Amino acid sequence: MQKAMKQRRRFRELMDYVIFMGPALLLFITLCLVPFFQQIWYSFTNWDGIKSSYAIVGLKNYIRVMSDTKYWTSMLFTLKFTFFATIFSNLLGFFWAYWLSKRIPFRNLMRAGFYLPKIVGGVILGFVWRFIFQNFFPVLAKITGIAWLGQTWFSTASSSFWALVIVMTWSSAGYMMIIYLAGLTSISDDYIEAATVDGAKNLQILFKVVIPLIMPSITQCLFLSIVNCLRMYDLNISLTNGNPFRMSEAVTMNVYQTAFSSNQLGYGSAKALILVLIIAFISILQVSITSRREVTQ
Repeated sequence: MQKAMKQRRRFRELMDYVIFMGPALLLFITLCLVPFFQQIWYSFTNWDGIKSSYAIVGLKNYIRVMSDTKYWTSMLFTLKFTFFATIFSNLLGFFWAYWLSKRIPFRNLMRAGFYLPKIVGGVILGFVWRFIFQNFFPVLAKITGIAWLGQTWFSTASSSFWALVIVMTWSSAGYMMIIYLAGLTSISDDYIEAATVDGAKNLQILFKVVIPLIMPSITQCLFLSIVNCLRMYDLNISLTNGNPFRMSEAVTMNVYQTAFSSNQLGYGSAKALILVLIIAFISILQVSITSRREVTQ
């Protein structure tokens, strides 16, 4: 009798898991896992994405990627962009969070205002900021006398690069701020009071007490920033479209152009898988380094 009741209880628990996790798991398998393994298979073929027939070419696509200068130029551009956008967005997000963690007037309103850019989609964000760069910044340059603002932002690789960094920083700093705020509010006031009693100054409290205690938040923010920057596509295509002459082309845009615009889906799949491996390596390296510096409260 008891054995039968235990079996029924386990069956009900199993059904609860199936009901609540089943749809999400099914969507994950259908939309993520199946296409991923299909992509691995296609990377060993010469399929153009249109014809029903294709041939297996082994490692030829991967060997070809090694000598693809456009792909690696895009990769270097993306890595450089990721480095600067990650640093600026996290510094700005932490500054906002540290400032808004104090008891100041209208802090909740300012929190909402700083977070608002995250709600705007990447494509819309790119078109809006393209208008700002081309129409508003020249007027602002005349008013302030800052010639740098009035440059033709999308005529050179350098200016297009910094335009992307500015927009990515502006759009993601608010989201980083929310995570940093969660970390800052979890710090007990006892630590701050003890450091103050010991004679620590504000900067000493910040670097010796606050930052070590919010290292889990820093780890999470760096991980999210790096991954989002490395797989940037929508902002790139709507803001610069790779111009001038594909010199501001992110690696994801290069993969898309190869797989779909040039009808080389097998070759594009090989490029995409190499990108996945690079993202995984950088992410694991970053998490392993920053997680070692975490301390428990």
